[in-house]
Order: sequence, then structure tokens, then C-alpha cells
Amino acid sequence: MRAFQRLRMATPTGPNPRTTPIALLPPIPLYRRLLRAHRKLPQDMRLLGDEYVKTEWRSHQKIDNPIHIVGFLTEWQMYTQHLEGDSWREAKMDKTKLDKMSDDQITQLYELMQAIRNRDLEDNDPEHESNKEK
Repeated sequence: MRAFQRLRMATPTGPNPRTTPIALLPPIPLYRRLLRAHRKLPQDMRLLGDEYVKTEWRSHQKIDNPIHIVGFLTEWQMYTQHLEGDSWREAKMDKTKLDKMSDDQITQLYELMQAIRNRDLEDNDPEHESNKEK
């Protein structure tokens, strides 16, 4: 994110060129806002989300390509806005975004889906250790 100075002049737009450009937040304020938005999530979701956010931001610290940086910040800002507005609960992933994902990203998304399903199964399983009454 060292190329932030170059980003000040960039204004990403949505798929429709007539849409209003998104005013991107700088990386650090966006990161803080994102973690604050996670505070209203249930504890287990917050822990998973915070860890994922921290890992992603660390892995993208040294990115110098302005297009990648704008895309990264834009997606995280939209995610934050979804969290703040509670629209994430019923949201579905856009097929165009899925089509643009790399094999690694699809694998990561699949693993996340499996972890969520396993957690739900454990929560609903009366035989599971954490659900047994002592």
C-alpha cells in the first residue's frame, strides 16, 4: 500500500459508468472501521472475521500496483458498508465476482464454507461435547 499517493487521483467506478464514484477511505481508517464493524457480530464470527481481515491486510501490505490496491480497498469498503447496514445476512455472491476469482481464491472460499457448515453441524448436534450438559 506504499503507492497510496497514486491512488488519490484514482476514482473507481462500478459496472455502470453512470454510477457515482466511490470515495475510497485511506487504508488505516478503513482497517479500523472494518474491525469496529466486526464488534457487532457474534463472538465466534467476530474472531474468525478479525483473523481473516488481519491476515489479508498483512499479505497485501507490499502491493505496489495501484489497480490492485484500488480493487482491494474498494472491496473491503463495500464489505464494511454491508456489515454496517446488516445487508450481509441475506446477501448472495455476485456470479461475475466468482468468475473473476483465481483457483486459490475459490479454494479459500470453499474452505470457509466448509468451516461454517462444520460449525453449524457441531452447534446442532446433541452428541457433540460442547452441547452436552454437565
